[in-house]
Amino acid sequence: MADGMSRQDFLRFLGVGGLVFATGLPGFGEGGGGKGDDFYFVQLSDTHWGFEGAKANPDTAGTLPKAIDAVNSLHPAPDFVIFTGDLTHTTDDGDQRRKRMAQFKEHAARLRAPRVLFLPGEHDASLDGGAAYGEAFGASRYAFTHKGVHFIALDNVSQEGSVLGKPQLAWFASEVAKVPKDAPLVIFAHRPLFDLYPDWDWHTLDGADALALLAGHRNVTVFYGHIHQEHHHATGQIQHHAATSLIFPLPAPGSQPRRTPVPWDPASPYLGLGFRQVHAALAGKPPVARLELAQLALTKFLAATGAVS
Repeated sequence: MADGMSRQDFLRFLGVGGLVFATGLPGFGEGGGGKGDDFYFVQLSDTHWGFEGAKANPDTAGTLPKAIDAVNSLHPAPDFVIFTGDLTHTTDDGDQRRKRMAQFKEHAARLRAPRVLFLPGEHDASLDGGAAYGEAFGASRYAFTHKGVHFIALDNVSQEGSVLGKPQLAWFASEVAKVPKDAPLVIFAHRPLFDLYPDWDWHTLDGADALALLAGHRNVTVFYGHIHQEHHHATGQIQHHAATSLIFPLPAPGSQPRRTPVPWDPASPYLGLGFRQVHAALAGKPPVARLELAQLALTKFLAATGAVS
């Protein structure tokens, strides 16, 4: 597609494995047209740069560049792109860890978006408390507002024990308190904040404390990674959405004894790998938001663009 992939083209992929989710909040026009402060962003997750394992992905050095090319073909460009953790694959060698982060940054720098954001995963940060990550990417938790939507990024990987920790929870409470109860609020994290499957470390030990701080907020969406598959869950009014990985899929929670990568299928390269495009439409005062999610399988995008047959 020489002219790139439009929003409408992107959503046509819904028939081949994607989906649309809407919060159901009132005040929006039909047809998904953008008006006023409408915008969208792209979520990528679990790139694991430095991973080697042909059975899981024989294209470990090529998948991330291909995904970046796919995002760069979107038209118009997203307002921002966020990587929700495990940017690199873990290593005990501190020098090698920093080398992998530098290589990852070189690839991410090619993204044609006004802003590119990052979060650490446990592969990036757990072995050194986030020291190397901080040197390469800066703060591991932060908050910002974009066109009426409030965003808070949390770090539930740097401290030992799959926790946010009391200092971060206190900071989170202060940030949440700044957001009106009816305003759209988006949370980014690497691990799920609810107990998806603790036996596989698919949880945050003090995640319930974070979710309790969101009580009374009527329009909260959490985007996370870590589990290498699409997953959707609700805790009360809070919607939680996991993104697929850009290196290999993992099995459904508890579907097998061990958490091992789904083997690569030569007949369907990149199957189960992808990225998410999220549209936020704003209307009315106080602001409310509808979020539309399209999880685009990388194999479908590459086939559509002629990159694979």
